[in-house]
Amino acid sequence: MKYTLSVLVENYPGVLSKVTGLFSRRGFNIDSLAVGITEDPSMSRITMVADGDEYVIEQLEKQLNKLIPVVKVRTYAEGGFISRELSLIKVNCPSKQRLDIMKISELMGARIVDVALNTMTLQFADTQENFTTLIDLLKPYGIREIVRTGTVAIEKDSTAQRK
Repeated sequence: MKYTLSVLVENYPGVLSKVTGLFSRRGFNIDSLAVGITEDPSMSRITMVADGDEYVIEQLEKQLNKLIPVVKVRTYAEGGFISRELSLIKVNCPSKQRLDIMKISELMGARIVDVALNTMTLQFADTQENFTTLIDLLKPYGIREIVRTGTVAIEKDSTAQRK
């Protein structure tokens, strides 16, 4: 099963290496990795997606909490968070197929960011499931290149919104 972990760390050089080193020393693969500064410039958030069972993820969480620069580790519960991934997709696009690709783009919520003589580049920010759907729709046209970021996630607010 895939788990999404959010690791709040102090923002200084070498921290990412310490965190990812913990995974590699234990022989675990990180499926997705995204790092960025938080609302506090002295802190960064590392969002990782990793495969494993509940016991393995619990052990990784405990080991991460022992690292000095780690402030907080949280494993998001299924359905308890919102996640997105950004991708750029370059598709073969002769002029006679341009309208079809534009319709697919509009239908899926992708944005056209570059149009050339024989290609079109789409920007898509959504879930991994919707990314897979978009790719399946674009495959018949010929995908030239795909570039993806790691998944970013934020926990859903469980408290009721106040007016």
